[in-house]
Amino acid sequence: MEIVSLPDVFRLPIEDRLRLVHAIWDSVAEHPEEIRLSDKQRSELDQCYSEYLAEPEEGSPWPEVKARLLSRE
Repeated sequence: MEIVSLPDVFRLPIEDRLRLVHAIWDSVAEHPEEIRLSDKQRSELDQCYSEYLAEPEEGSPWPEVKARLLSRE
């Protein structure tokens, strides 16, 4: 395997850097059990989940959220 330095990566065209980011993300997503949360992150997720369980109707369905986000472009 060839070792590439960060300065070399930053000199790549944006399209190539995006492909690299996707490849790295896909390799991380293959092993979710290896992703460790900090105590603060776990606490925040627990709090959000508790709020959802208390009032699940308060959220927005994904299609609505996606439409709102895409309308900002």
